[in-house]
Amino acid sequence: MTEAPAPRANPDLLGHAVAERAFLDAWESGRLAHAWLITGPKGIGKATLAYRIARFVLAGGGGGGGLFGGPASLALPEDAPVFRRVAAAGHADLKVATRGWSDDKKTRLRTEIVVDDVRGIGGFLALTPAEGGWRVVVIDAAEEMNRNAANAVLKVLEEPPRNALMLLVSHSPGRLLPTIRSRCRRLALSPLPETTVADLLRRWQPDLGPDDVAALARLAEGSIGKALGLAAEGGLGLYRDLVGLLQTLPRLDVPALHAFADRVGRADADAAWRTLTELFGWWLARLIQAGGRQGEGMAEVVPGEGAVMARLLAAGGLDRWLEVWEKVTSLFARTDAVNLERKQALLTAFLAVERLARA
Repeated sequence: MTEAPAPRANPDLLGHAVAERAFLDAWESGRLAHAWLITGPKGIGKATLAYRIARFVLAGGGGGGGLFGGPASLALPEDAPVFRRVAAAGHADLKVATRGWSDDKKTRLRTEIVVDDVRGIGGFLALTPAEGGWRVVVIDAAEEMNRNAANAVLKVLEEPPRNALMLLVSHSPGRLLPTIRSRCRRLALSPLPETTVADLLRRWQPDLGPDDVAALARLAEGSIGKALGLAAEGGLGLYRDLVGLLQTLPRLDVPALHAFADRVGRADADAAWRTLTELFGWWLARLIQAGGRQGEGMAEVVPGEGAVMARLLAAGGLDRWLEVWEKVTSLFARTDAVNLERKQALLTAFLAVERLARA
């Protein structure tokens, strides 16, 4: 297995040529917005684009090569000094704001970006660039800022210094203050094509077989980050086990269900529990979507799940399956929030599906 590079060290950006061109056009126009809000689902390359923009700007706009002498892309060679310093977190004119550590031993990150994480942004941007040209700030992910941190960033956005650029990466821009959104130019990134996710999986997970690559690419819904996470956490195996149990409906294989719940519900199986509960809710949502497609069907992730969906949809209407989805997702959220017994929660979720399947 070859480990995928971190966004700050990733030289490649696939599937987002339109967003890249939009920034290049703004740069070449001489009227570059001082703040950009880069949005889209997790794991599709938003942070990679932010660092790609940062390197380009800190290098003074690259080396040309476009049709009329301007830059053809935001890319810098990996051996360029700016690329190396950004990748090593050692560029004097780049500041990155993320969630800080919650303890002195640096064992756990805070759940939000607090004002201490962003306090120095205004002063940093107001300084004369150490290397000439620009100063750049990346905030990732911007919606993780608490109210005080967001207000501190807003003050900078209201009176931006010259030659200062702020790049806000956001998975959920609706959670940001409207006044922050209104002061940024937006770059909305779309999920990657399934073929692109598959290509990247083959690059970074060369040991995966073709069936696994295809299934993970479909599960990931356009997110290479999600695909790699599922591969690392055994998500595809869990999904196949989930579908295998659902295939025994309308009467569940009780011994197999208990064995599965014992394995996933263990106190030391946090990753498996988190992955399985997300996949369970996602599968039920797909079931409801399939029911609303008026017979068009839904592309299978693993063989046989289409037949399972057809049987379940015949047993209950969409409104009843929506109730089951709401019950199951709420049950899993409560289990995590108040530390309920995971095995029992999982059994309850499967039995809720079984009751409707047998109606």
